[in-house]
Amino acid sequence: MYSSIVIAAALFNEGATTRAALAKARTLLDEGGKVTLVHVIDEVPGYVAASIPKEHMSARRRDVQDQLEALAAEGAGMNVECVVREGQPSAAILGAAKEAGADLIMIASHKPGLSDYFIGSTASRIVRHAPVSVLVTR
Repeated sequence: MYSSIVIAAALFNEGATTRAALAKARTLLDEGGKVTLVHVIDEVPGYVAASIPKEHMSARRRDVQDQLEALAAEGAGMNVECVVREGQPSAAILGAAKEAGADLIMIASHKPGLSDYFIGSTASRIVRHAPVSVLVTR
């Protein structure tokens, strides 16, 4: 069993993979343990960011936070914290796991294709660099 689980939260599929991860985390979490949902907003290049109104970026961050909190509410009975980060996904997830004192990171992965063998997916980077156990779901 685990006392602190970090779940890399995907929101693109209406949270289906995150809901499944939360259900799995419920079975793996120690009594009194904590789950941290982490969603990473990709960094916008500077030349693009200059043309995007700050209100738009703030609204996007609030929208992501609201979606995470709605998913966390479905994890009734669990202590769930929501974290929104910006930047490179694998580094941000690993940083959040370190800050949370996680002893397990959960992340969904798609079926790898040829491009993943050359550039690597977020899940594979986390598996290679995580100092704790990683559960990859499909």
